[in-house]
Amino acid sequence: MKNLQHIGQIFFGVALLCLGVEHFIFQDFITGRAPAWPESMPGKLVWAYLTGIAFIAAGAAIFTSKKVRVAAMSTGALIFLWALLRHLPVIATDSFLSGAWTKAGKALVFWSAAWAVAATAPKMESARRGFVLKFINLEYEFVILNRICLGIFFLMAGIQHFMYIEFVTSLIPTWFPGDPVFWTRLAGIALLAGGVGLIIPQTARWASLLSGLMVFSWFWIVHIPRTFTSVSDGIAVFEALAVTGIAFVLAGYLSKFQTKTERL
Repeated sequence: MKNLQHIGQIFFGVALLCLGVEHFIFQDFITGRAPAWPESMPGKLVWAYLTGIAFIAAGAAIFTSKKVRVAAMSTGALIFLWALLRHLPVIATDSFLSGAWTKAGKALVFWSAAWAVAATAPKMESARRGFVLKFINLEYEFVILNRICLGIFFLMAGIQHFMYIEFVTSLIPTWFPGDPVFWTRLAGIALLAGGVGLIIPQTARWASLLSGLMVFSWFWIVHIPRTFTSVSDGIAVFEALAVTGIAFVLAGYLSKFQTKTERL
């Protein structure tokens, strides 16, 4: 399971790096599906490029296992401030479980995932031991946070598979055998099961592993073939890789600390 955790970190790092590159391609802050740049505010391209550089650097650091905690914590904070918080007023005025909720859910996952990756890295040392250093060096708490957030996102995505069957079936390749509606409903059930399994401590390890394998299969079957179909699909392919990665990180981590995690 230690190797699985390392593979998950590599997947997450590569995905983050590629999303950073896409900041330059799409000329916008796209990590965490942040809401549109305010039209009355100048500096969109500068912000897109600077944050793109930040995500590229963070992804490279996580991929190479260099200064992972600093890179991952900074990434999580950036996504939290510029994507997740800005999504809240949007979903407050939109219909329940609309597309805006999906974007907010992805921001929630990416924020908590970055901090969960930080939790798996060596702790930072400093002569001054204050609240900030203690917070940055949190471990189990960040893992639990991501486990809950990922579980919530899977539950939401599972329900949406039944709410938007026509859209989801359109994503399934025509060459894939069987009835697309059947696969859509089965995927929805699997996401719901994964979400419940992640939230329950006793089943979280296996839910992480199986959910990661499921999303990884979608990465190959659904997302890679659709990469150049639209801007959204071009982003989704790396989001799927990132979700696979964090699920593997959770599975590897929880296999080592399952007893202690369950007590929390």
